[in-house]
Amino acid sequence: GTRRFNELSRLMPAVTQRMLTRQLRELEADQVVARKVYPEVPPKVEYSLTEFGRTLEPVLVTLQGWGVAYLEQITRIRKARA
Repeated sequence: GTRRFNELSRLMPAVTQRMLTRQLRELEADQVVARKVYPEVPPKVEYSLTEFGRTLEPVLVTLQGWGVAYLEQITRIRKARA
């Protein structure tokens, strides 16, 4: 969906504001993310995936599934060692 900068920042608390800004600019330049600026005071900016960006969704879902399985595996290994 569409997210504002502060929403994205709250979703990734370990990421600095500077790094998030740099990544969003890079993703926008690569046309993975669309940035919409509303002429308001204070300025309102929203980010959303482009059609091209949405083609990454199946890859990310698969990667997330692998990550969950990896965490489960590591947990089993560590419990077995204890």
